[in-house]
Amino acid sequence: MNRIVEREQLSEKVHRIVVETPRVAKKRKAGQFVLVRGHERGERIPLTIADADPVRGTITLIFQEVGKTTALLGTLEVGDILLDVVGPLGQPTHIEKFGTAVAVGGGIGVAEVYPIARALREAGNAVVSIIGARTKSLVILEEEMREVSDELLVATDDGSYGHHGFVTHVLQELIDEGRPIDFVIAVGPVPMMQAACEVTRPHRIRTLVSLNPIMVDGTGMCGGCRVQVGGETKFTCVDGPEFDGHLVDFDELVKRQSMYVPLEKQSYECYLEEAARKHQG
Repeated sequence: MNRIVEREQLSEKVHRIVVETPRVAKKRKAGQFVLVRGHERGERIPLTIADADPVRGTITLIFQEVGKTTALLGTLEVGDILLDVVGPLGQPTHIEKFGTAVAVGGGIGVAEVYPIARALREAGNAVVSIIGARTKSLVILEEEMREVSDELLVATDDGSYGHHGFVTHVLQELIDEGRPIDFVIAVGPVPMMQAACEVTRPHRIRTLVSLNPIMVDGTGMCGGCRVQVGGETKFTCVDGPEFDGHLVDFDELVKRQSMYVPLEKQSYECYLEEAARKHQG
């Protein structure tokens, strides 16, 4: 149980692992996540379930190395065991036939928006997907997104591939062209999700965002993942992770996410130094 059966590096520091966990694979729905712990003294981290195969009993997790815990996950090989894979957690994405749905994924957020785009299309929506990254080599899941979309648009910040600019610029262009858009789901870095909401707000286009604040237990008990939505306190792990983006207090979210950045940086640097010493010795 929780055995890694496949492993692939998608881009620089971005990994895809397929984990054997039949119960989660059977129950998971688009938009849900799991809490993963690699070893007994490890940190719990939330990872969106990018895909699942109930017959095979596996789920697909995609993550980016941004700190010590994800760096350690990046060293695991096929056959290794994850100590904990708890889930599926969170509320599934509300899927219905909206009409034309736009799925916007930035960076690693593409992994989160992929199962949602597929579910939207299966529900009969016309799905336009916009994915992007800083540069061409960091674009992930392009072919997978193309398969679940009626139209796929790619953007890179540096113009090395597709549209030169941000995914939100492409979204704005679609609106300016007069394209009918009934629903938007935006997943990625907080500034990108906030920008997407500001693009859609004047046009009153329903826009959901998937939030990923600090999370510990995944049951709403610790309160670490609380966010302000429409002036009310919500717990991302049980009330989310998706919320109406036009109601999210992004300023507070940014402040809460930055609280432990210095400690996270220190931990990661210590890990890299220790790894370098082991490699030399």
